[in-house]
Amino acid sequence: MTDQNAQKHATLYRMVTDKHICPFGIRSKDLLQRLGYSVEDHHLKTREETDAFKQQHDVKTTPQTFIDGVRIGGYDDLLTHFDVKTLKQEGTTYQPIIAIFAVTFLMACALSWLLLAALNFNVILKLFIAVSMCVLAILKLRDLYSFSNQFITYDLLAMRYVRYAYIYPFAEALAGIGMIAGIMTPMVSIIAIFIGGIGTVSVIKAVYIDRRELKCACVGGNSNVPLGFISLTENLMMVVMGIWMLA
Repeated sequence: MTDQNAQKHATLYRMVTDKHICPFGIRSKDLLQRLGYSVEDHHLKTREETDAFKQQHDVKTTPQTFIDGVRIGGYDDLLTHFDVKTLKQEGTTYQPIIAIFAVTFLMACALSWLLLAALNFNVILKLFIAVSMCVLAILKLRDLYSFSNQFITYDLLAMRYVRYAYIYPFAEALAGIGMIAGIMTPMVSIIAIFIGGIGTVSVIKAVYIDRRELKCACVGGNSNVPLGFISLTENLMMVVMGIWMLA
């Protein structure tokens, strides 16, 4: 039992000051404890103490973990050492857009049940598209500059008139809110058809004609969502919804 406990002992040095607590130090401690290690947790409470530790052990970053007196390294080194996978997003991924559409669909179902005490397909479809547009607009509006930088690389109108990239999220939000409220139907429909139509043509040209590998700005700037089928579907949904409302 003593030998087993000794094998399961780790020493962790991490930065914990009045102004900063290192998140990777917390992750390192949590990982070690979940793997059955007793953790001797040393807090580096000042910048001077942290710098002295780095110099002493010839390392550039903290936290640092030692097991059986051998330095394993930082949090990423721990993951590699124990061959542990994380939810950290690397490279292109559809995860953000899948999460958004899944939640907005459930919201649409919940609203349909609240309003009608039933799951009505037409109501769910309308609310799903409208709520999705509002959520996507929020993500774009949180950083207009980053969104516009990504958007102007493939949207045909934004390439020519950069200001359109700044107008687009507001137009998307207005159309979504109008659909939910059922007001200003002609204007809301025209906006949805206009921005969705330009988006559809832009995606088709960039992805399927020019064969460019681009990131989609649909969930805001600096996203890792690839421009492609889902982006095309999103724009087509706006066009169809706009036509449906007009009809």
